[in-house]
Amino acid sequence: MGKEYFIHPTAVVDEPMEIGEGTKIWHFTHIMSGAQIGENCIIGQNVFIGSGALLGDNIKVQNNVSIYDGVILEDDVFCGPSMVFTNVFNPRSFISRKKEFRKTLVKRGATIGANVTIVCGNTIGQYAFIGAGSVVTKDVPNYALVYGNPGKVKGWVCQCAEEINFRAGKAVCKVCGKRYKKDYVGVRLV
Repeated sequence: MGKEYFIHPTAVVDEPMEIGEGTKIWHFTHIMSGAQIGENCIIGQNVFIGSGALLGDNIKVQNNVSIYDGVILEDDVFCGPSMVFTNVFNPRSFISRKKEFRKTLVKRGATIGANVTIVCGNTIGQYAFIGAGSVVTKDVPNYALVYGNPGKVKGWVCQCAEEINFRAGKAVCKVCGKRYKKDYVGVRLV
């Protein structure tokens, strides 16, 4: 049986690694040995995926993104062009800090816009939406709309990525009709 995924001839994929069925890896991408990539992912041009990176299913990584060791992307995550994950909080070129890598978790369905920087050690909540050019320096709640430098919660978004507005702790998406509740626990689908 042949490969069940596509790797462009200019890509470099170091063995051993895991690539799921239906995944496409495009031009000038480098996948390090030990990386795990799920099914039906699209990995754009000039992407680097480190040996300790873990990508779920249906991930879309746009061009010029580096996903370092310690980054975990759950299913259905979108990484916009040239966005950045860091892995060391206080880097110096003359001090090795590989044992100090901080893990970054991006939960299911989150969108990270173009040119966003995610400072390591943070969690991006389910279906959160990080606006282009933002700098994320702390955890992001589920369904949060975050933008700016530093990134701040400016609103809330539906699973379909449309902005939702709460009244008395309840919201209904005007586009898809999904219903949400917001309380001391956070925002959740009801």
